[in-house]
Amino acid sequence: MTAQIASIQTDQIKALLADRGYDVTEPTAGVLRIEEVRSGVAVQAVLEGDILFLSLTCTTVPESAITPAIMRTMLSAHNGISTSYFQLYDSGDGQTTVTLANFCKLEDLGHEDQDDILACVHFLLVDVLSARQLLSDLLV
Repeated sequence: MTAQIASIQTDQIKALLADRGYDVTEPTAGVLRIEEVRSGVAVQAVLEGDILFLSLTCTTVPESAITPAIMRTMLSAHNGISTSYFQLYDSGDGQTTVTLANFCKLEDLGHEDQDDILACVHFLLVDVLSARQLLSDLLV
């Protein structure tokens, strides 16, 4: 029964975002790719129970480029990233992928949930501009 509810919610999320002008695909079962069509920037989303997790890749760099000083800057409350947070993933072959992430808790996919979903996607799209600039300044 849980899989059926998640599937219905995923379809509703896809419809909501498509209705707002995003190109939404599901390249892998349960993983949504949400593209802002004007910029081409894409957000990945996964629904786990009643939490929608969203992430966006900023860059992939050699593991050695992520120094303690850079990590402190990424974690700083004053880094210019106001609504999202950084996550690091081992990409293999000595590479690290730096992503921005955000999430929202859903209740019934009513008006408030719809606003939360749209806000989370929007926040990531805005924050990635600052994040990519921050990272390009740090990772020169």
